Amino acid sequence: MSLDGKVDSAKDKISGKAKEVEGKVTGDKAREAQGKAEGVLGKVKGKLDDAKEKVEDTVDDVKKKLDKDN
Repeated sequence: MSLDGKVDSAKDKISGKAKEVEGKVTGDKAREAQGKAEGVLGKVKGKLDDAKEKVEDTVDDVKKKLDKDN
């Protein structure tokens, strides 16, 4: 995962957890749900960034193989 991707993902997870806890403490179910959703968004961003890197690595491997064959 790229550094920017890690930071963005972590930011969403931390912010989401803080909002979720705030909602639980204050009894604000909407804020709690918003926090949970933001935390899930952070996890999804992390998974997408990982998948993107794997695809880029595979493309690079294929390019190297094609260059060797020529």
